[in-house]
Amino acid sequence: MKLINWKVKQFRSVWDSKEISVDDRVTCLVGKNEAGKTSLLTALYRTNPIISSDANFELDFDYPKKRVEDYRHGVENDGLEEVSVVTCQFQLEQKEIEAVEEVFGTGVLPEKTFGRSTYYGRNKSTFTLKVNEDVAIKNFKERDDYSPEISKAVSICDGWNELVQTLTDNDADTELVNIVNRVAEKGLGFYIFNEIISPLMPKFLYFDEYYQLKGCENLDSLNSRIEKEELISSDYPLLGLINLARLNPTDLASSTSTTHLKNKLEGAGNHLTGKIIKFWSQNKHIQMRFDVREAKQDDPEGMQKGTNIWGEVYDTIHLASTSLGSRSRGFIWFFSFLAWYEDVKKNNQNVILLLDEPGLSLHGKAQADLLEYFEEGLEDHQVIYTTHSPFMVDSTKFDRVRIVQDASIDLDSAPDPDDNIGTEVVTNIFDASDDSLFPLQGALGYEVQQSLFVGANSLVVEGVSDMLFLKAISAELEREGKEGLSNKWVITPVGGIGKVSTFVSLLRSQKGMNICTLLDIQEKDSQLIDDLYKSKILKKKQVLTYADFINSKEADIEDLFEKDFYVGLVNQEFSKQLSNPIQLSDLNSKIPRVVVALEKYLEKNPLKSGEFGHYRPARYFTENIHDLWKEIEDSNKTVFVELFSELNKLVK
Repeated sequence: MKLINWKVKQFRSVWDSKEISVDDRVTCLVGKNEAGKTSLLTALYRTNPIISSDANFELDFDYPKKRVEDYRHGVENDGLEEVSVVTCQFQLEQKEIEAVEEVFGTGVLPEKTFGRSTYYGRNKSTFTLKVNEDVAIKNFKERDDYSPEISKAVSICDGWNELVQTLTDNDADTELVNIVNRVAEKGLGFYIFNEIISPLMPKFLYFDEYYQLKGCENLDSLNSRIEKEELISSDYPLLGLINLARLNPTDLASSTSTTHLKNKLEGAGNHLTGKIIKFWSQNKHIQMRFDVREAKQDDPEGMQKGTNIWGEVYDTIHLASTSLGSRSRGFIWFFSFLAWYEDVKKNNQNVILLLDEPGLSLHGKAQADLLEYFEEGLEDHQVIYTTHSPFMVDSTKFDRVRIVQDASIDLDSAPDPDDNIGTEVVTNIFDASDDSLFPLQGALGYEVQQSLFVGANSLVVEGVSDMLFLKAISAELEREGKEGLSNKWVITPVGGIGKVSTFVSLLRSQKGMNICTLLDIQEKDSQLIDDLYKSKILKKKQVLTYADFINSKEADIEDLFEKDFYVGLVNQEFSKQLSNPIQLSDLNSKIPRVVVALEKYLEKNPLKSGEFGHYRPARYFTENIHDLWKEIEDSNKTVFVELFSELNKLVK
């Protein structure tokens, strides 16, 4: 079955969260620190926790402090109705419906959903489930496994009590009589929920930074805590790990075969290594190893007697082992969760995963790995997680995001004591505060950066003017039936030659990215361009300049046209700012680059207003391409065809 939604009332910072809808797969609760995300997750967890002793809402600790005594007095003395701390709605799936219909026949459940409300106290809850009494009784009377005598007797029964008596008098199947008897005593809905649906309900597995392996543990102490039922948080992933090895803590402490024990521990380590390497891109050269040995006098405190278990990470590159407990906090979090979850999965436990600030200590790329793990590694379970990190928000699935904020901490002054202000989930994004929206803004900004000017095939150019010329010329060549620039290239202007190496270095780290440069070149920049392939940032064939396509050592894109054509563009675009039209003869013929020659001329003959730049002539060219195209020499068009052809060979 699936959780559809839940609502929290009068719990810690929450007065009324409003209904929180849940996605079929992954739901993300976003909000700043202290917004109340953990409170929402904790409340949900306690309604049906995988650690049964956690199923308790304590009035003194969990009710909002400023109202707790008023609430207690009201319930005890004034007849105040007890608050439903958490109300959940679930969707029944086919296997649960079939389990009900196997006993009571088809049509007994008019709706495929039910609700469950949990109250202050231990294991205190109620349910809401619509059932069709008439259909259930009819189905029971018409069962095909009765004898002819029983069939005739039950056909005239009216209600469950008569049905019980008739089945009893006719020596019907004892189990069947017991079912009908319990339905008669408690009601049909009560029986269906408590005897059939409730045992099938998913448990909630809550995981945060406190449920983390320490890297080593004394097995005698662990066995003592198991016996006393006093497990600590770090014990759960450790026991999961031991279970994965198909052992138990007693076996580990008393094993008589070193080889058998070693094989079991290696099997668990290999299993977890395979899982980690699949989703942990930070280091693919690691192996998980576990060891059990007698305690030594210089071992850590609490581990100097009896038998200890040690977890280590072996680096196959550095040929060195380090204690699991000394690895990065992010790695320990991921490994600890994996150990516990894999054990839950092995035992086919039906769980909904509640992850509080997962991957908080992980690098941004590793957080992206974690999101991938949610999608692929946890696909059999619903996942609800909290975050305030932009990298933990999947910008392609904003519909999964729920915004959490506490209005009381965003007020300019102290809240009125009589106001019921607290944590709530915002359904209208326009009601969210700027701080609450920040993770979404960050995720969206990153996505825009990735998609607006960056694609799987990114052609890096220096400026927007290059992009305008290339797009306009490509379109015209294609209209003539000639080769233009492949639409698989995304042209990415970076704002100058000095930014190219940094930008390319950032882009190339992205999985599946194909990058090529098409750059202006002058003598002083040649070393920067050579370094792009000499430093192995790119291959040499991926580093192109405009000079590669004309007989010149220096060139901008403007030099792929005839000089008089480009000078004409400048005259038309800057006609109102020029004192006189520029003649080709006005320019220094010893300067190979036409743009530089124009800049030198305009230093001595400045514009009436504004400044000269690359962009405006390129924009004018784009806007008037149909009239200007016929003025371009065929030899220039051929150069562009050769340029596009060379680039298209590099497309992946």
